[in-house]
Amino acid sequence: SRVQRFKSSLQNGWHPHKFKRANRQLKRLRTMLGAVIRDITRKLAGRPELMQVFALPLSLARRVRDQRQRERGKKVYSLHAPEVECIGKGKAHKPYEFGVKVSVATPLQRSRGGQFVAHVKALPGNPYDGHTLATIIPAIEDTIGVSLGKIVADAGYRGHNAPKDKMFKVHVAGYKRGLTKVVKRALRRRAAVEPVIGHLKNDHRMGRNFLAFSEGDANNAVLAAVGYNFSLLLNWLRLLCAFFLALFAIPAATIQPRSA
Repeated sequence: SRVQRFKSSLQNGWHPHKFKRANRQLKRLRTMLGAVIRDITRKLAGRPELMQVFALPLSLARRVRDQRQRERGKKVYSLHAPEVECIGKGKAHKPYEFGVKVSVATPLQRSRGGQFVAHVKALPGNPYDGHTLATIIPAIEDTIGVSLGKIVADAGYRGHNAPKDKMFKVHVAGYKRGLTKVVKRALRRRAAVEPVIGHLKNDHRMGRNFLAFSEGDANNAVLAAVGYNFSLLLNWLRLLCAFFLALFAIPAATIQPRSA
């Protein structure tokens, strides 16, 4: 079809020597989408029951037609999940991710059973990382039942809004001056959360959410962390069972041959 041909040409056209052709194909797709919207609206005239059914799809289609790449404001990146957001990663190999931000907290001290997830929460609205500590820190303390003595965060949390009693307990990666040896050691431990995030994304389905709406995003984050923690517990139980089996194993009786 023409739409599929224009779409393929658009996807393969974002090359420095093919920008004009890609923009032409994008303009044609917008023109075709506008014609479809006007055709549907014309056929629904005078039929209020159908207008109510098609109100949301037509609204999304108009937003897709009117949105531009560098304009500010909320955009539509997925018709079946309009709540999806564009998250800038700032990395050359992967500058953007599409979904919802998730806050992941792990213990700063080394744990015997592995690096457990102490708290996880979806953060819709694509907030600035540093502006989430005002709600994240009390939520972590409510979950674990104790007050946090030291909080280590990455460079994205600069200019944070942590509660006043925790303001000087938050240490952000990247600062070099005036740090004690204890704080430097804690900052080196900050990278321990990165493999946990990788396991959550790749092994426990946090990388792609199959649950609908914002509630599904929140539930998927919690369920992924629960699955990861249970996998660590199962590994520990597996090692414990192997230890006890080896400890209480009965050695095979040696059979001495009898002389006839």
